[in-house]
Amino acid sequence: MSYENPWSFRGKDFDTCDIGDYFGFVYCITNTVTKRKYIGRKYFWQRRKPRADGTNKKRRRVTSESDWKKYYGSSEELKSDIKKYGREIFSREILSLHETKGTCNYEETKQLFLNNVLTEALDSGDPAYYNSNILGRYMRKDYGNFGKNPEE
Repeated sequence: MSYENPWSFRGKDFDTCDIGDYFGFVYCITNTVTKRKYIGRKYFWQRRKPRADGTNKKRRRVTSESDWKKYYGSSEELKSDIKKYGREIFSREILSLHETKGTCNYEETKQLFLNNVLTEALDSGDPAYYNSNILGRYMRKDYGNFGKNPEE
């Protein structure tokens, strides 16, 4: 494998040669110690404008492979746990592959709601998911009962 702690898809390690015509994927990262999870999406490709070198006034966008191989999500809480426990205790699973940006975004949102990421709790009472919001509009603090007195 060309990178550490590889993403798995349908039980097999996933690498650049498996991308094909896919634009991105929806994933689940699991902390194998605490059992907390994070659902998100990542694109295989990025489009950037190259830096001006003085010779070319028109800069076209260049498509290149994104940092998907070393990506571990955007949640600050998840990033904190990765520092605390180390990357090797996190499993990274691709749930689905998508040929367009739109279908990738839709499936991520669908999975966030289907898995009740804002309200599910572990046996300890802690949130089962690192996700703290959906679409920046629906917040865990408004829907979950974490750290609240049951009588409130």
